[in-house]
Amino acid sequence: MSALELSLTVPGRVQATAVAGRGQVVAVIGPNGAGKSTLLRAVAGLVPAVGELRVDGTSWASLPVRERPVGMAFQDQLLFPHLTAIENVAFGPRTAGVSRGAARRTAQDWLDRFGVGDLARRKPRQLSGGQAQRVSIARALATEPRLLLLDEPFSALDVGVASSLRVELARHLASYDGVTLLVTHDAIDALTLADVVWVLDDGKLVQVGPPREVAASPLTRHVARLVGLNVLAEGDRFLSFSPSEVTVSPAEPTGSARHRWPGTVTSLAPHGDAVRLLVSGEHELLADVTQAAVAELELAPGRAVWLSVKETAVRSYAAEPGSRS
Repeated sequence: MSALELSLTVPGRVQATAVAGRGQVVAVIGPNGAGKSTLLRAVAGLVPAVGELRVDGTSWASLPVRERPVGMAFQDQLLFPHLTAIENVAFGPRTAGVSRGAARRTAQDWLDRFGVGDLARRKPRQLSGGQAQRVSIARALATEPRLLLLDEPFSALDVGVASSLRVELARHLASYDGVTLLVTHDAIDALTLADVVWVLDDGKLVQVGPPREVAASPLTRHVARLVGLNVLAEGDRFLSFSPSEVTVSPAEPTGSARHRWPGTVTSLAPHGDAVRLLVSGEHELLADVTQAAVAELELAPGRAVWLSVKETAVRSYAAEPGSRS
C-alpha cells in the first residue's frame, strides 16, 4: 500500500491523481500558475477540494485541518514574529499536547540538527533568511508529520545559503519515513532531493516518473527549459535536442541538417562559456553559440536567423497518454 494516495480536484484550479511511497520525496514542478501550491494546500486541507486523500491507508477526506499530521514550510517562512526560534519550533508539539519541557527539548534538538541551536532565543526579525528558513523547516519536522509539505523553501535565499540548506535537508529526508511534497522551480532540487517528479501543467498532472527519466524525456516545454533542452511535439512523439547541437546561420542552411527553422532572436544571455539565444518563430528554441559567433553574425534581439540540427543529435520518444506539450 502506498503511503500517500490522492485523487483531488480543486474546482477550476487543480485536478490530480497520484501515489507516493513511504519515505519518498516528490518534486512538484510546473510553470507559474500550474497549480503546484494549490495542490499542496489542498493536501493540507487549507483550500476546499473534492475527492479522496489517503495517508498510510487512512482517509483524510473529512479530517479537520488541525488533526492532519502535516508539517509545512514555505518560502516566506511564516514564523510567529512574537515567538523565539525555540518557541516557534515547540509550538507544534505543544499544540499536540506535549508538555512544555518536552516540547522545548524536542525543539532544541531540531534546531541543533539544522545548525541553529545557538539562535534558539532569537526572534524571527533577528535571524537571516537562511537561519529563519532552517527554523521554519525544523518547526515543520518537530511534530513528526506523516506528510511534509515544502513550497519553494530555497527560492528566497541566495545561492550559497540555498546550497548548504539543500544538503542539510537531504540528510534529514534520508531518514524521514513520511512523504515529502516539494514544490520547486529548480532542476537541482528535483535531481538531487527527489525520488519521483510530478509535473503539473494547467492544473493537471501530465507526467510522473524518476527525476532523470523526466529530465531525459520531458513532455512539457517548462520541464524542457528547466533541464536545458529543446522539445518539440510531432504528432504522438516528442523530439528533444540540446541547445549546443543547434547551428545558427543568417540564411537557410543547404547542408545535411534535416531539421531547420526560421526565427527571430528574442534574447541573448551568458551561459557558461557560451551565449544562449532564445529564438522565436514556429517554435521557441534555444541555441548556444560562441562570443565570436555573436559578433560575426551580428546577433541581437530582432535579428532574423535560421536554426538547424542534425538528425543524429535529435532524440525521439513517445508521448505518454494524457501528456501535453
